[in-house]
Amino acid sequence: MKGTGDNVVTPQGNLSDEDFNPWLRVVDLIERAGSLLELDRGLIQRIVTPERVLEVAVPVRKDSGDIEVYTGWRIQHDTSRGPGKGGIRFHQSVNRDEIAALSADMSIKTAVVNIPYGGAKGGVKVDPTELSRSELERLTRRYAFDIAQFIGPDRDIPAPDINTDTQVMSWIMDTISMLRGHNSFGVVTGKPLAIGGTLGHAGATSVGVTICTLSTLRNLGEDPVGKRVVIQGYGKVGAPLVRLLTDRGMKVVGVADIKGAISVPGGIDPAILEQHFLDAHTVVGYPGADVVPAEKLFDIPSDVAIPAALGGVITEAVANSMAAKIVVEAANGPTTGEGSAVMKERNIIAVPDVLANSGGVVASYFEWAQDLQGFLWEPEVFARRLEQTMQSAFDHVWAKRLQWGVSFRDAAIAVGVERIAEATTLRGLFP
Repeated sequence: MKGTGDNVVTPQGNLSDEDFNPWLRVVDLIERAGSLLELDRGLIQRIVTPERVLEVAVPVRKDSGDIEVYTGWRIQHDTSRGPGKGGIRFHQSVNRDEIAALSADMSIKTAVVNIPYGGAKGGVKVDPTELSRSELERLTRRYAFDIAQFIGPDRDIPAPDINTDTQVMSWIMDTISMLRGHNSFGVVTGKPLAIGGTLGHAGATSVGVTICTLSTLRNLGEDPVGKRVVIQGYGKVGAPLVRLLTDRGMKVVGVADIKGAISVPGGIDPAILEQHFLDAHTVVGYPGADVVPAEKLFDIPSDVAIPAALGGVITEAVANSMAAKIVVEAANGPTTGEGSAVMKERNIIAVPDVLANSGGVVASYFEWAQDLQGFLWEPEVFARRLEQTMQSAFDHVWAKRLQWGVSFRDAAIAVGVERIAEATTLRGLFP
């Protein structure tokens, strides 16, 4: 059931970029969707309020013998449509508001793509680069122990996120299995194939972003071939995008990572960039590229901009100088409220994160279903179902955008909120 009113944060008008709070931002979006749908105020409040907010201390014995205590969270926002679903991130910037916002995003995202999940998110405030492998394993297993009673295949299913991967998911799955006395493969997704993973999960988010990019251009009557793209982030999502978009005739003319940004007007060769990154551990230094300030990446002449890194990067200033007329949000919450307002004024179409990057959660749903069935799908079955699910979601939101006469973001949020509201209403209020 929903939590108490102590968990509710009421939006307080427009936030400045300097005061960007992702939780207030997502609450404002849900409130606006509720108004568009003419939902009862009490129903909107139920949708906004997280069901459960868990904060835990995560003590870890370092290799030196010293004890370090970190803080972790697992927030379950809404489970009216199914078990909670959402990643776990390890990052030094993690905080409660960020995790709460991301959990609400997941509620909406799973509803937008119409899969039987709710929304949840987790994280630990830690810089994993400062931990040895054994310290990282101890941190992961202790965090998994702390949240164990709140997760499970029919309750809440974590997945990888920033600085977590298949190995971290393996440790979590093993910890929960040891606690429960039997294998619990379905407790997490994003696992290696050998222990309940699925063919096709890796790169699924990038595939979904690609589908949304191509569909947007085609719905606007534009030929994707030759269109110029800039991508912020060269990690689990951004790196595959360079190849996927190039293979479809587009030109990736700019890429940025944590160490800098490059501009290549003639287009980047994915294979050369992959090898260069393996050797140099950065995109900077790519042969023939011009180095540009990272904050100027979106100024590079382009048709499509894809933020695929952290949240809150498209601020008012960035939106004002944005060269592209289409933004496809591969990252979670990359656009601030003021940045979004500027893009709307400039008629920049933004395919929102709750649709654009939902390929990952669709893939997680497929993995979970296979774990419950004990049956591994063939790769072509996985790929076909992923494309069908993403294309259906995109087409539905596009149609609603035109029907309601609102922005792409407002249409996507409203589609998700509408489906959550329907489930919440049908289930009623206990007692």
